[in-house]
Amino acid sequence: MVGDMHSRSPAVRSGRPRSAEADAAILAATREALVELGWSKLTLGDVATRAGVAKTTLYRRWAGKNELVVDAVAELFDALELPDCGSLAADIEGVVLQFAAILALPEARSGLMAVVAEATRDEALRERIRASVVDRQKRLVLEGRARAQARGELPAEEDPESAARTVDLIFDMVAGAVVHRTLVSAEPADEEWVRSFTRVLLQGLGS
Repeated sequence: MVGDMHSRSPAVRSGRPRSAEADAAILAATREALVELGWSKLTLGDVATRAGVAKTTLYRRWAGKNELVVDAVAELFDALELPDCGSLAADIEGVVLQFAAILALPEARSGLMAVVAEATRDEALRERIRASVVDRQKRLVLEGRARAQARGELPAEEDPESAARTVDLIFDMVAGAVVHRTLVSAEPADEEWVRSFTRVLLQGLGS
């Protein structure tokens, strides 16, 4: 009887399981198309051809171009790592320089700007950006804060709600400043700017 239950349980799904290799190829092809064509000319058909998969494979995973581009760009940000440079300031400088370098990539720049613009009219797309990019990268703030607290550079926060608000604030300040600097003002987030930004972030304008 147990054997029969185990033999029947997978049968509720039809078709082949989604391939991680196919997903990786599709996201890489999306970034390639963003570089060569830009967001406006990118099509799911072109991405499927580049990835060597059927167009139906894309539609089973992504509802449309916007969602596909969000995931392709989000994968770039997953490469971010918080370096352990010995101090909170140095750690922040290290990760901000990485972040700026990713935003300098044409596929990140064009993809992110396009989906953010589209998301002004699409709440579901805004939620996808929050889940795939913002929430996933808050791990860096959590890691950096915990490390700084262990060093004695930051006080511990006992209240979970207050701690969560602090994480949100730090992320918004860092991400907002770097995105504005690189994508809106179109100025370089070089080492000098990053040092100045980190000093203001940690010490405030008064000092």
